Amino acid sequence: MGASLRELRQRRKSVTATMKITRAMELIAASRIIKAQRTAARALPFTRELNRAVSAVATYSNVDHPLTKEPVNPKRAALVFITSDRGMNGAYSSNAIKAAAQLAQRLRDEGKEVVRYPIGRKGIGYLTFREMPIEESWSGFSDAPTYEVAHEIADRLMTDFLKGSEAGGVDEIYAVYTRMESMLTQTPHVRRLLPLEVVEGVTPPEPNQLTPMYEFEPDPETVLDELLPLYLRSRIWFYLLQSAASQLANQQRAMKSATDNAQQLIERLTRETNQARQAEITQEISEIVGGASALADLTAQDS
Repeated sequence: MGASLRELRQRRKSVTATMKITRAMELIAASRIIKAQRTAARALPFTRELNRAVSAVATYSNVDHPLTKEPVNPKRAALVFITSDRGMNGAYSSNAIKAAAQLAQRLRDEGKEVVRYPIGRKGIGYLTFREMPIEESWSGFSDAPTYEVAHEIADRLMTDFLKGSEAGGVDEIYAVYTRMESMLTQTPHVRRLLPLEVVEGVTPPEPNQLTPMYEFEPDPETVLDELLPLYLRSRIWFYLLQSAASQLANQQRAMKSATDNAQQLIERLTRETNQARQAEITQEISEIVGGASALADLTAQDS
């Protein structure tokens, strides 16, 4: 019984230490979520205005730009998917990997070769374990991305897209990221990056209102050459920020669940420890009473 009591106390001590760690990680994630949301909010005005500028050029010019031209017979499709660098964030990475696997299967069913560009160590580990080829990968910044990283990723994707499948590049680029709908809901989304699809259009004029006249200096081609790379980088930057916020939200929720489970386990171990201690005391009292009774019987026999 004594060995069992020592074991219960040791387990309770270990679980208590684990609970302190999970509680600290929960608080850290909660504080970093606010920072990630503020960063995304600061980047939103620039992204919105850039979308409008690209929409204006695409709507009021007839430029056939390589980044907006639909391929005739696409053969190779790039798949960019964002995961985390570390664990302890619930189903965040597994959901993104599952969405990427479903997209890859759909692309293969369309007769396209899938070229993978994972972001985050979890995605890289998933592909490496299954011996799937990796064209390029990035890691080490999943919970705190920077614009420089988005710039690097976007430039590499544009380079491979402009090559074309005949020269070892790709004809299409798809991205899988996790969008933070709320603190409780984070959903993987699939978007096609290239050829570029401008979702946000220019606001149409009201009835009886003249259509705005646009002039592009020096010319629409040069304007698109400058705007479209910025547009693609802003998209990658937006996806990284959304995924970072989603990762932190999942981590906070997972660590809170772990803390609550540890608290329940501590309470159960405390009850079992008290019961074991009471049983040990009862046994010791029984041994003392039994010994005293035997000594009294022995003394009575001697006398």
